[in-house]
Amino acid sequence: MKRRWFRIIFLLLIVAVAAGALLTWLMRPKAVPVLVAQASRGVVQDSVTNTRAGTVKACRRSGLSPSIGGQIVRMPVREGDRVKQGQVLLEFWNNDLAAQLVLAQRQTKAAEARVKQACVVADTAQRESRRLQELHRKKLASAEVTDKAVGETRAAQAACEAAKVNVEVSLAQVDVAHAALQRTRLVAPFDGVAAQVNGEIGEFVTPSPVGVPTPPAVDLIDDSCIYVSAPMDEVDAAKIRVDMPVKISLDAYGDRIFKGKVRRIAPYVLDREKQARTVEVEADFTDPQVTNNMLAGYSADIEIILAQKADTLRVPTEAVVEGNKVLVLGADNLLHEQQIETGLDNWKFTEVLSGLQSGQKVAISVDREGVKDGVLVQIENQGE
Repeated sequence: MKRRWFRIIFLLLIVAVAAGALLTWLMRPKAVPVLVAQASRGVVQDSVTNTRAGTVKACRRSGLSPSIGGQIVRMPVREGDRVKQGQVLLEFWNNDLAAQLVLAQRQTKAAEARVKQACVVADTAQRESRRLQELHRKKLASAEVTDKAVGETRAAQAACEAAKVNVEVSLAQVDVAHAALQRTRLVAPFDGVAAQVNGEIGEFVTPSPVGVPTPPAVDLIDDSCIYVSAPMDEVDAAKIRVDMPVKISLDAYGDRIFKGKVRRIAPYVLDREKQARTVEVEADFTDPQVTNNMLAGYSADIEIILAQKADTLRVPTEAVVEGNKVLVLGADNLLHEQQIETGLDNWKFTEVLSGLQSGQKVAISVDREGVKDGVLVQIENQGE
């Protein structure tokens, strides 16, 4: 009988222990999933980026329009055509002006002929005057006849000079007629590509009124030189200097990064309504060859490198929480808050001057619910 009770008590104790263990297991804290990364040595850069998307621009871009109105009779350029400096892009009806130019040129030829005539007369008169002066010295010609010959020589020489001046006037009239004719032609001021062409043969074009912008007849872009212009926050702009290295990224080129350098910092601050005050910063591409197929107008971002360390201890910037603290993963799979001293930083990495050792793992998903000091975690990745 005693043995029977002993067995019952023993079984009850086993059940109680098992139930307690089960309850303890069921009530244990659940591990919080977390992403981690290793503190490692590498490059850390202090950089600033643009506040809004920048733009790829051509070094030269002109919206060309004629200075006078007229009817288009020739438009040899279409959108996308490449043109050379001096090439005619558009021409108005100008037969009257062309005729005036021909008239001025012929008047110039007539004036040149009159110069020859007047100067020949002057040369003849001068020879006759010298002959009479010689005869007068020999007392074979009267003084009256000699003086008359000298006066006629001076008049002939003056007529020759007047005829030469008339040629200069005629040449100036040719220039005036030529300039008037040129105003009816729109020519390319530099080599480039016609990005936009407005107008068709037969249409009448009038100059835009003062203060009223109108589309240009030809939008000409010199795409042999490309750069990026982007707005930087006024606070960051104070740190930027010309020739600082730049990382350039374009949406059209995916994750590809282009090297560049700062070429210009605007000498003024833009104050736009409901937006932060910004300074336009321009950046050149280090290798001009990479811009061969780029189009002006692409959106672009620039990251300006203010300072850089090549071999320093670093952690992902997302791992650093307020107060320069990180959550370090312990051997017990618990997170432990650790104070660190930081140096250079950007959106990707933060330099660690003290408080961590290379190889230690820190949580990078610090914004997840439950990720805090002292919690048990389950690593979802090993990170770097």
